[in-house]
Amino acid sequence: MRLRKKWWARPEMEASSIVITRPFDKKGLWKEEFGNSNPIHLELGCGRGKFICEKAKENPNINYIAIDLKDEVLVYGVRKVQEAELSNVRFIPMNIGFIADVFDKDEISKIYINFCNPWPKKSHNKRRLTHTKLLTEYKKFIKPETEIWFKTDDVDLFEASLDYFKDNSFSLEFVTYDLHQSGFDKNIMTEYEEKFTSLGMKTMFLIGKLNTTN
Repeated sequence: MRLRKKWWARPEMEASSIVITRPFDKKGLWKEEFGNSNPIHLELGCGRGKFICEKAKENPNINYIAIDLKDEVLVYGVRKVQEAELSNVRFIPMNIGFIADVFDKDEISKIYINFCNPWPKKSHNKRRLTHTKLLTEYKKFIKPETEIWFKTDDVDLFEASLDYFKDNSFSLEFVTYDLHQSGFDKNIMTEYEEKFTSLGMKTMFLIGKLNTTN
């Protein structure tokens, strides 16, 4: 579904201290941005920000960076975090394809990818956030043994992602085709997940852990 352009969104975000509009200037300096040495977790494709906001509330000793390309949804995440007065979250409006230019070696300790675009056409597969092309980019800045938590409702994307992770030196620590019936108790539902779970959608989930030999 095409989002209606919200011309007020970018000026509102640019006025916020928690939105980083020049993220390339922060490479290697994210600890200074947060003012501490706490671990930094990254959400790729954060949408309206419910997930990252709840994570940050639960874990004040972890810093979070949320990235999305669309100002029209990102601005609502910014509002949620500001209203909750959370100091451990930053937002970046950008194309995730350039992510390796934003973070330095070992700067990130965990990645979350929730319900990203499945890009079903074979010619578009390389745009998937779990594709080998992007996993290779993530490996440039994540620490050894970093986990990537991935959720989707698209079977083709999920099964392809199992191979992407295994082919790129990630061990599969947890895999389920029905997250909400799996007994996994650390899930935080996104807005999308809440809506479609109520309609009977099953959420698939995996945890991929980067092998220490890389």
